[in-house]
Amino acid sequence: MVTDSAAVVKHPEGLPAELSQLTRTLVVGVLNVTPDSFSDGGDYLDPQQAIEHGLALASQGADIVDVGGESTRPGATAIDGATELSRVIDVVTGLTSEGITVSIDTRRSQVAERALEAGAVLVNDVSGGRGDEAMWPLMASVRAPYVLMHNRGEGASQDSLADYEDVLVEVKRELLEQVDAVMAAGVDASRIVLDPGIGFAKRAEHNWPLVHQGALDDMASWGFPVLLGASRKRFLGVFETGEQRIDDSMDARDALTVELTRRAVKSGLWAVRVHRVEANVAVVNSSRVALEEAP
Repeated sequence: MVTDSAAVVKHPEGLPAELSQLTRTLVVGVLNVTPDSFSDGGDYLDPQQAIEHGLALASQGADIVDVGGESTRPGATAIDGATELSRVIDVVTGLTSEGITVSIDTRRSQVAERALEAGAVLVNDVSGGRGDEAMWPLMASVRAPYVLMHNRGEGASQDSLADYEDVLVEVKRELLEQVDAVMAAGVDASRIVLDPGIGFAKRAEHNWPLVHQGALDDMASWGFPVLLGASRKRFLGVFETGEQRIDDSMDARDALTVELTRRAVKSGLWAVRVHRVEANVAVVNSSRVALEEAP
């Protein structure tokens, strides 16, 4: 018997039918076409290399390839919309022409609009709607899902805004306030996906409580699909006690990401956004089978 939290994965409206019919947690593969992302900056600046990597992610089992042209790491160099667009549009076009399901990771409406025109099916907005006042009107006019991330302000890290008494309660309250605002702007509730914003205006002592099993179970009850994006983030290099891990390599962070994916599947979250696709696909499939076979 499957627990209620794991039995139903809530999908947003507007996904391709082959995804919306799945009952499991989806795997979103990260494709950064940036020179300065924290773990793979500069690896896929050439459009053809980026397209090939996106195809590889899909072949490894990524349900969606998330293309981003602006780094959100602390200290990243700010860019303008034209630069971001020049980095992503050929990659989005190349992938969608190959039948790959693509999302666009952007806080700018002009980039989102062009990517959707090029075949992207989802907009992943790390600014929580604060990056561009035209984003919500755009999303109200299109039939695409919209990921609304918890984010207290512009900028990559906002450590100065990381002040919480109860991080789960406050993230939920603030996200649902943003939901009210985005719905007032005309975005249909059925197309909204929530992201707790791991690493944004949060230090390690705030991120760890958000990825406890109980917290993820709680997120699954918020009434919206939930995307968890914790892959390779810097809090994984720190124990919950605050002590630095001896091994803080990307391989070590990838292994911890797989454990968080296992928790997300158990909680019935909609999707996980990850760098190492194959390992996370394996745990999604194995965890799902184990849950379905449990007495």
